[in-house]
Parts: sequence; structure tokens; C-alpha cells
Amino acid sequence: MDKETAADCCAAEDDEYPDSEVFCLMRVGRNSDWLRLFENTEITIGRGVDVTYQLLSPTCPLMISRLHCTFRQSEDGHWTVTDKKSLNGVWVNGTRLPSDEAHPVRLGDSIQLGVPVIGNKAEFDYVVVQKPLRDIKRFLAKKLVERVTSKSAHISKKPKRKLTMEEVEPSTSKPKLYRCSSADKSLAVPCPLSPLKGQQRLSHIKPEGTRPGRDDRQAERPSDGSSATRDFDNLQMYSQNILLLREQVDNTQRQVASLEGEPRQADPLREEQVRELRGQLDTLRAKMHRMETLEKSFSETKRLLEEQKTQQQEELLKKQLEEALQEQKKVIGELALSRQGFEEILLAKNKELEVTKEEKEKARAQKEEVVTQVTEVLENELQCIICSELFIEAVILNCAHSFCCYCINQWRKKKDECPICRQAIQSQTRCLALDNCIDRMVENLSLDMKARRQTLISERKGER
Repeated sequence: MDKETAADCCAAEDDEYPDSEVFCLMRVGRNSDWLRLFENTEITIGRGVDVTYQLLSPTCPLMISRLHCTFRQSEDGHWTVTDKKSLNGVWVNGTRLPSDEAHPVRLGDSIQLGVPVIGNKAEFDYVVVQKPLRDIKRFLAKKLVERVTSKSAHISKKPKRKLTMEEVEPSTSKPKLYRCSSADKSLAVPCPLSPLKGQQRLSHIKPEGTRPGRDDRQAERPSDGSSATRDFDNLQMYSQNILLLREQVDNTQRQVASLEGEPRQADPLREEQVRELRGQLDTLRAKMHRMETLEKSFSETKRLLEEQKTQQQEELLKKQLEEALQEQKKVIGELALSRQGFEEILLAKNKELEVTKEEKEKARAQKEEVVTQVTEVLENELQCIICSELFIEAVILNCAHSFCCYCINQWRKKKDECPICRQAIQSQTRCLALDNCIDRMVENLSLDMKARRQTLISERKGER
């Protein structure tokens, strides 16, 4: 009550100064339900009934805890928020706060209460602002205390309705039941009737000798399953009536016995009373017999209804079991079809892999054959007959034979004739086509052959 009184005092002071700036939580996307933070008081928020602001989520009732969080202003004027062990937490600028720890909040901070539901944004999303009270007063949400007070005042203003004579008179349609702690009212005992009310109720029951009317035929007819509860209430009423009839029969028998025990005198009034009591006794016995018959009929009907209900439940369970089995068979058939399809796909993939493997092996064999042929060509056609190495700076003589430039120059120092055909050497010409071809082929050779060729080239250049 102290917190509520302090908040009311702050509100009264602000009404006197509407231009004063106040702190509040502005709800994002709405021009209503803004939460004002009153100074010098603790603001509690939750879905309980003892909080400052009550938040109820229409989509997720348990999104907000009973006491979700509290806002408090420190001595230096700064506000802090504390998560009171809520289920879905308090989020400041996208970070969830630890429980029971005060966290400072500043202007512009984003405060979310709870978590966003899948596919939607957070329902309770606020921003801390400070604005004049005059501008935001129409957007502020009412405190829970104000709403409860206004609602109770509205209820108290409603005039009490006067009861009519029909409502004042007690109803005699069915006997009231004793209060019972059990939730099942069928175990309650009907209230005992006074003798006057018992006479009034029994007077509506016709004697056995009279012709049964429409209501009697309906009462004796077995009822269906929809009126089982009504028949059970009627059974309780008939049981109570049987007890009352037996009590009246006993009283009438005692009166008859007392009158017969008195000394007989010529008193026609007493004889008339005896005859009247005997007539009442016979009528009550007939009524009691009829009530017992009705009770047995209702008991048998109740037993049949219970058996019928049990049979219906069994049939329903059998039907549900058959539907479940059919559904299971359907699922098993779909799984078998899916398995067959997967097996066919796997076989096709295996065949593709085998074909690809064969193609790779063929390509590899062809590549090896090409390399072999190229090597043979290099060894047979592109070798210098003098040094037995691939041509290095190939030259062609006038007789169309090719040699290394270095090798033929050394040969001509001894003999000036072709080493192959023995014709006189008249001219020698560089062949760039052979050099380029050999260089391209050497790129596909092994590293050892490349290194060896490079060494020969370096040695011949050094000797020059």
C-alpha cells in the first residue's frame, strides 16, 4: 500500500505540473499501453494481481510471469531493471539479463519482456523515453489498482434487483441435496422433507387403482442414454419418497393400533376415523409398492445403460484399433515402395560408377600409350646421331639431315661431310620448328629428363 500511495502522490503532483518530463516505457508500434515509471517508488510488472502494471498475452498466456520484473530509481536519479526469475526473461538491447541482478537502463534502450513467438516479433517491446507528461498522458496505461478500483465502483453502483413473489416462494420440484465435499453430486443425500411438504408431494402421486396418464407412462418407459443423468435424479427422488411413505405407513399403523386398543364405545366419529386411517394406510401401501416397482425399473434401466455405454466404448476402441492398423499397413506399404525406389537408384548409381571407372581406365591406358609413342618418336626421330640426345639448337644441312648445332660444329672440325650420307656440307640452317616441338614435348617428360637436358644445355653454353 505504501508503494501505491507514493505512486498516487506522484501522479497528483504531475497533474499540477503537466509540462514536467517523466520517464516511461514507450510500446513499440502502439500509441497505447505505455508504462510510466513513477519516481521514488518501485514499479512491478507481471500477470499477477499484486503488481503495478498487469500484462496479459492473448497469444501465449504464460509468456509473462506472475512477477516478471521490477523498475527502481536509484538515489542519483538513474533507473534500473531487475529480472525476478521470470520464465522467458527480460532482454535489454537484445541481451538477456541474469536473475535478481539490477541492470541500469538509459534513454533509448530497447527492453523486451518475454521472447518472440515463431514467425512474429516480441509482443511486449518497449523503448525508454523521457517526454513531457502533457504529450504522453493519453498513451499511458492505467495501473492495476486503478482498474480494479474503477471496476468495483462500477459494480457497486448497480441497484439490487428485488425478488418477485414467485422467486421468494420455495420451489418444490426437486428436493435439495446436502452439501458434499465430493465433486460427484450423485453421492449426496437429499434433504429430509417436513411432514407438510411430504404430504404435499405425496398428494401429487396417483393411487395404483387410477388409470395411468401420459406422465406415468413416460416415467415407466425405459429412457435412452441422453437422459441417464435425469433418470438417476428421479431414482434418488423416488427413493426419498419411499422412505417418507414407509414413515407415514408406520405412523398410520400406530394410530390405527392405538384406536383399536381403546375400549370400544358407540362413537361413530371414532369408527369414521378408523375407516379413514385404514383407507389412507391401504393407499399409502399401494403408493409404496408402486414406488418400489419404479425404483426397480430405474435400477434395471441404469444397469442396461451402463452395459450399453461399456459396449459402445469397446466398439469405439475396436474401431480406433482397426483404423490404427490400417494406417500402419499404409505406412508400411509406402516405406516398402520408398525402399524399392532407393534400391533402384542405388543400382543405377553403381552402374554409372562402373561405367565411369571403365572410361577412366580407358583414358588412362590411352594416355600411357600416347606417352609411349611420343617417347619412341623422341628417341627415334628427334635424337642427334652424334650425341644420342634430343636436339639442342637443331640445324638442317643441305642434305636434309638434322643435328645439334654444337655437335655438327665439332664434327666439321674433323670432317666437312655429313655423318649419315657422307655428302659434302655446303650449308647448315637453324630449325626453330624442331626446337619448339622438342621444348613442348620436354614439358611432359619426367623431372629427371628435364634436369638432364638443362645440364647439357648449360655445359654446351659454357664450352662456347
